[in-house]
Amino acid sequence: MPGRSEGRKQQQQEQGMEETAMGKNIGAQSNDDSEYVRAIYRMSDLISRRMRMPWLWLDFLFFLYKEGWEHKRNLKILHNFTNKVISERAKELKRDEEHRSGDKDSSPSKNKRRAFLDLLLNVTDDEGNKLSHEEVREEVDTFMFEGHDTTAAAINWSLYLLGSYPEVQKHVDSELEEVFGKSDRPATVEDLKKLRYLECVIKESLRLFPSVPLFARNLTEDCEVAGYQIVKGAQAIIVPYALHRDPRYFPNPEEFQPERFFPENSQGRHPFAYVPFSAGPRNCIGQKFATMEEKVVLSCILRHFWVESNQKREELGLAGELILRPTSGIWIKLTRRNGDASQP
Repeated sequence: MPGRSEGRKQQQQEQGMEETAMGKNIGAQSNDDSEYVRAIYRMSDLISRRMRMPWLWLDFLFFLYKEGWEHKRNLKILHNFTNKVISERAKELKRDEEHRSGDKDSSPSKNKRRAFLDLLLNVTDDEGNKLSHEEVREEVDTFMFEGHDTTAAAINWSLYLLGSYPEVQKHVDSELEEVFGKSDRPATVEDLKKLRYLECVIKESLRLFPSVPLFARNLTEDCEVAGYQIVKGAQAIIVPYALHRDPRYFPNPEEFQPERFFPENSQGRHPFAYVPFSAGPRNCIGQKFATMEEKVVLSCILRHFWVESNQKREELGLAGELILRPTSGIWIKLTRRNGDASQP
């Protein structure tokens, strides 16, 4: 799928993340010149660039370079926007609470959808203390920054693999037919629960092409890995792209086999053999939402189009930056179910 098409997907993901995370829509899908969106993309580039250049690792040197000044400017844009939204939302929630307390017959609607920010503003710890403004902002920034591009990349990789393995795509078609029939209605939460094979397709796509190709952890205690002693305080780099290709847990690791994730085939597998969303106490806070989002988008596309991939695996060329993406984009052919062909 060409870069322009991928860019549209990212903007659509960004808009959905804005509304889900903050209850606010800045029109990222229709306004591709949004300052906030541009700041997110530029920060991704700057972070990736800094990781590859050791002379930029030290803060006092980094901020002497142009990249450091750009980093400061874009970070200010991101924080100012999030701070403003948090303050406005907190005031709205306080007004609503005061209105309900003054009106005994008033009660919050159980069916009203709540944004992620609303939940954060109301969450309390074991001692009954609410999160600080900065803690809320950090969580929202993480949800926004890490949640849009990763999901768009995962959808692209799933489409590419389905287009490369038509027999798998036929199984998905059968499941979609069973759940939706010939209807054109939007997917519901109950529908998504029934799309079990599609979920296996998503998991297998993330095994082969994890959206985040590597992540780091600081060790809090001494440990031994494969006979090597690693001391407390060291930084461990985990590379899911390589980890997911361990033949002990995934025989014929380069093959696309969604059946690997059938319940009966997952029994006994080490829980850390598959970590596209990381693992442990610092795993991805949005993994369930991301999976639901991917199911919605993929089911919508696959109900209307048959997908064919126009590239071999070795022609993709992988760029392992913050997000795992093909260097030249992914080219697929979409054929409408009524027989009309479309090349995005």
